[in-house]
Amino acid sequence: MKIPLAWLQLKHQKTRLLVAIAGISFSVILMFMQLGFQSALFDSAVLLHKSLNGDIFLLSPRSTALIAMKSFSERRLYQALGDKNVEFITPIYLGFAQWKNPANPLKWRNIHIIGFDTEYSVFNLPGVEQNMDKLKEPDVVLFDLASRPEFGPVVNLFQSQTSLLTEIDNMSNATRKIEVVGLFKLGTTFGIDGNLITSHLNFLRIFSQRKKGLIEVGVIKLKSGNPANIEQKLQQYLPNDVQIFTKEEWIKFEKQYWMTSTAIGFIFSLGVAMGLIVGIVVVYQILYTDVANHLKEYATLTTMGYRHRYFLTVVFQESLILACLGYIPGFLIASGLYKIAHQTTLLPIAMTQQRTWFVFLLTIFMCFLAGIIAVRKLQDVDPADIF
Repeated sequence: MKIPLAWLQLKHQKTRLLVAIAGISFSVILMFMQLGFQSALFDSAVLLHKSLNGDIFLLSPRSTALIAMKSFSERRLYQALGDKNVEFITPIYLGFAQWKNPANPLKWRNIHIIGFDTEYSVFNLPGVEQNMDKLKEPDVVLFDLASRPEFGPVVNLFQSQTSLLTEIDNMSNATRKIEVVGLFKLGTTFGIDGNLITSHLNFLRIFSQRKKGLIEVGVIKLKSGNPANIEQKLQQYLPNDVQIFTKEEWIKFEKQYWMTSTAIGFIFSLGVAMGLIVGIVVVYQILYTDVANHLKEYATLTTMGYRHRYFLTVVFQESLILACLGYIPGFLIASGLYKIAHQTTLLPIAMTQQRTWFVFLLTIFMCFLAGIIAVRKLQDVDPADIF
């Protein structure tokens, strides 16, 4: 079998080939990491949304994201009961408080507290349903075992003692003793380092300054009917002091906040673009130098009758070879970095098949674009001038 001219030219100078592979791999790693962090940002932000057993959700118009929720009247939720398709409604209370590290009483850290009515199974989370009866006791909470380690060795202490006492400061200089009676798993986000789940009554005990009936999320579970149709009916007779979402719309609303209303969403997109540009520059330099060094050979082939299309094919073959050779180590290194990032940050960073193919196609596009720019030098090649 004939060895392609493109491969022979690339491997002629092995050092330059290795430099090109390293540059492309770096670009691939950069794109993978930025896309991975961006995906982790969006996926982690909607973990709570996906865990709620509801079809329609009510929010205050002033709420912009899970970390910036505003209260509204619980009466709007009860008004939704007028629809015959509603199976049940339940309020969700959300707030941040200071958690005292049980292993180091001098360390306090913000923690996210979720309060709900234990009459309904509203969470699809490991550990919540099993501990539902315990949450009916006063001053008890469930601790998120996927929280950051800065909250202390809570999981180990609880498993060795089956219960754990600590304190919570509700941000108004009022501390309250609470007991951890169980564990559940939700996960951290870019704005939330840890979570507690408790009953709505215990939530109001912790946040004694809060008024009962002012909630952050209203959950509506339907027994029949299309959520989109029920949503439209609710919008017609509920006042405009609440926002009404289906679950998919609420998830989209949350992601849109992080994508457009925060700097971090833009930075990750910019990082992907920078990785693409770096790769284009590296591949262009390699291919341009290769073309320049072989101008005489190309001119000779031109006089022999080879058309410009043939030279384009050679350069594009080189681009494809570089893309494949650079992608493989970049993919392997990025996969390892994903595991390290997940273990360190506890964010949902994982390699997906969709992202694998997307970055591979981006790499091919990047190398082909660099090849198109580099091959322009051949367009005006005149054998008479070269010889």
